Amino acid sequence: MTFQKELSCGMLYVNILRVGEDCQILLSGGSRPHIGCTVLAVPRPSLSGDGHTSATSSVLNVTGHKDEAICRYLAEKAAAAYGCIVCCSGGFHVDHITEDQICELMSALDEVPLETYQKSQ
Repeated sequence: MTFQKELSCGMLYVNILRVGEDCQILLSGGSRPHIGCTVLAVPRPSLSGDGHTSATSSVLNVTGHKDEAICRYLAEKAAAAYGCIVCCSGGFHVDHITEDQICELMSALDEVPLETYQKSQ
């Protein structure tokens, strides 16, 4: 499944691939797409005890890159939605990105149709 959205600061691309029972996500975009981070998320019962599923993640960052927030967010969200191990790698680069553009990017990640993809596979 491929999700793409034009943002004020560039295109966002999210490619989701099932790998057996697991999931690989490649996130890219902006003016210089790259691999700045990899996050491995594993689903687990929520610590709140409310019966929901959450995720625990491990992160590998490339020195100087700030892609952890977007890759972690998407990996953990997908792991909880799919109930499987998720690896999310990628990077979204924009020179001098503003706080508003970061908010726009994070909001766009909420539009990635994880539940729809899960049910259709």
